[in-house]
Parts: sequence; C-alpha cells; structure tokens
Amino acid sequence: WSDRRIRLPWEVFADLMRRALRPVATRGSHREAFWRGWRLTALDGTPYSVTNTPQVTATTTKAHSRRGRAACAKISVNVLLELGLHHPLAAGIGRQGESEWALARQMLAHLPRRVVLLGDRVYGVPAFIIHAVAACRRVGSHFLFRIPRHLTAQVIKRLPDGSRRIRVAVREKGRPSRIQAWLDLREIRVHVRRKGFRQQELRLWTSLLSHRTAPALELAQLYAARWEHEWYFRDAKRVLRQTDVLQSHTVVTAAQELAAIVLATALLARERARAAAGQVPALRIKFGVVPRRGAVDVVLPGALRRSADRPAKESDRPARRCAHAALCHGQATFARLSTRGASARTKVATAHGDGIGRRTRAVHGCVRT
Repeated sequence: WSDRRIRLPWEVFADLMRRALRPVATRGSHREAFWRGWRLTALDGTPYSVTNTPQVTATTTKAHSRRGRAACAKISVNVLLELGLHHPLAAGIGRQGESEWALARQMLAHLPRRVVLLGDRVYGVPAFIIHAVAACRRVGSHFLFRIPRHLTAQVIKRLPDGSRRIRVAVREKGRPSRIQAWLDLREIRVHVRRKGFRQQELRLWTSLLSHRTAPALELAQLYAARWEHEWYFRDAKRVLRQTDVLQSHTVVTAAQELAAIVLATALLARERARAAAGQVPALRIKFGVVPRRGAVDVVLPGALRRSADRPAKESDRPARRCAHAALCHGQATFARLSTRGASARTKVATAHGDGIGRRTRAVHGCVRT
C-alpha cells in the first residue's frame, strides 16, 4: 500500500479537496454559522508529527525551540474552517516544509463570498493583513484579526462606539524605513475579565469600518467564535486519529494521510448537520458519536476506519428521550447532545495561553476610547 500511495500523484488529493470542500451551512438551517447575514469562517494551523523513519529524516529537519529540538519531524497544516459546523473549506499541507504563515496565504485564495474571516495574532500583522485585504475585496468579504500589543497605527477618527479609524503602514521586509502601502482599518479595544485572572485587553483590527452596521462590542463578542477552530483540531487529532504520530513512513504518504483526515472531518461535519436537521445547533451532536453511529461508508486510509471500528463505550449508548430528540425527525441515533458548544460565542473566549480562554466570564459593557 505504501509503494502504491507513493506513486499516486498529489494532484489527485488536491483536486479531490477542491471538489469536496465547499460551504455547507445555510441561513435557514444553520443560524449559528452566520452573523448578520455574513458566513463565519476562521483561519488557523497546527503541526502534525511524522514517524522518524529514514525516508522522513532524510527530507525534513526537526524544529528547534527554547526547550530543545523536537522529538519528531513536523508537517504544518492550515485549514480554512466554516464555523458553526466545523466544516473545512480548504486545507494547505506543508509537503515541502512550508510554514503555517505561508500556508495561510495560500488559503486566502479559497475565501468564499460574503464571509467574515477570524484569525489570531499570528495573522494580525500588516504583512499578512495586506494580502487579506486584497483577498476580501476580491470576493466581497471582511476580516477580524487579533493584534499583538506592540503594533502601532495612526489614529484618524474616534467613533461613537469607542472604536477608532486608523492607518497602518506596511513596511518592506528587511528595510523597515521603507513603506510599501497604507491600510485604512478600524481598531477595537475592549477589556475582558476572567474569574481568578487579571483583566486583559483584547485588541482587534477589522475591515468592517462602519460602527453602525458592526458595533465594536458585538465584534469583540463575535471573536469568541475563533475558539471553535481549536475544537476542530482537537477532534481531528485526538478523537478521529487517536495516535501521537502519523502512520505514514514518507512525507509524500503523510501528506496524503493528512488530506484524508481533512476529508474525513468534512464528511463527519456533513453528517452532524444532517443529524441536527436544522432543529438544534450542529455542534450539539457529539463528534465522537458520529463516526460510529453515522454510517459513513467510505474508504479512507486509516483514520476514519480506526475510529469507526472502535468498540462501543458507555457514552455511545442511545441517548435518552429528551425535548431535542423529538426534533431530529426519527434520527434518534444522532440525538446524543453535547453540553459543550451550543453557544461558543458567549462573550469573549480566545487563546488560552494569556488568560483569555473559554472560561472568560464577561466583557465590559463599554469599549475603550
């Protein structure tokens, strides 16, 4: 199988993803996937560990960090995700050692029409925002990125909701004294509070310039939806795959395995949406139940088959009858509802590393002026 997969061109998997990964959510059935008529999407990446075989070590290098050299070689994966359903719209796989940032630039070409793109501080820099602005203008979309604290901007006007119109300089790489272009954006600063932690300032830049159609506090609360991308990667890496490293022994076959995982998550996201039947949020259907109860009869390398063949556990028993089960139109096998994520956008929840996480309790009722 490994020899046959090595001979299989990558273009087959790339074409398959282009055909299969398309928007699924509709306004009538999946209201949680939209905000004021705009489809919600997010951009993020994660590394996958590859088995340390001679074929892998001969073609890749292990990353270095403050804690030393990584135990395994890594392959970066960047996913453009449709929020509300956890359905991938496009995926970039670093077959040639591309970084997460470089893969994210490729994902901008797959941005659908009329979406709001959410991103964390990795993408909240002028060098990336200038590409996001061009991509959004091409398809009539907008972005909302979190910004590092050290970035500076020129304030043009203070708006009634506390936000500000700003100008941001895009400087030439390696020559910061030379300015390539200026960007007209809107900056939002709010303070978030989490019980047991210090108050944190959340700084956002967006291409939504009107404070009337996009209030500042509402955008700050909307940014909490970006956390859903972390849930997607957790389900894809821990629940679906269940191994610390990829099973492939070469970079070529590892990229194919990653493409299969992304396609498997897309199939399972469609099954969740079908099970919800537009009556309950799709994320209320537990992800781990869908591969075993959804009867997704496909042939994909390893990941989906291993998840589907696991023995049933206590949590996999048919759900008890409840108010939501009657809304599933006879699909009682999918009525296993999760208490985790019906409202992922409650207030502000962002990266867990700096105290702004899923447990964030409140957003101040006014935006910093």
